[in-house]
Amino acid sequence: LCSSPTVSRSQIQFLPEAQDDPQRRRPDIRKAKMMLGWEPVVPLEEGLNKTIQYFSRELEHQANNQYIPKPKAARMKKGRPRHI
Repeated sequence: LCSSPTVSRSQIQFLPEAQDDPQRRRPDIRKAKMMLGWEPVVPLEEGLNKTIQYFSRELEHQANNQYIPKPKAARMKKGRPRHI
């Protein structure tokens, strides 16, 4: 899923895990939904493509010693009340 959009010839390496690395990652966004009225609106593949494009530009800017723009703020889904 990640390597095809990057047109990379890099090989995936499986390395020993870091001592403090969590064994299982299962993010739970229920708290964000409940407290902020937030939920994801960008499909996974589209989000990955946007992330890859962003970091490709960042690396190019760094290589050229140029200004690196900050990422845009996340969008909130319209019509959802915010719980404070």
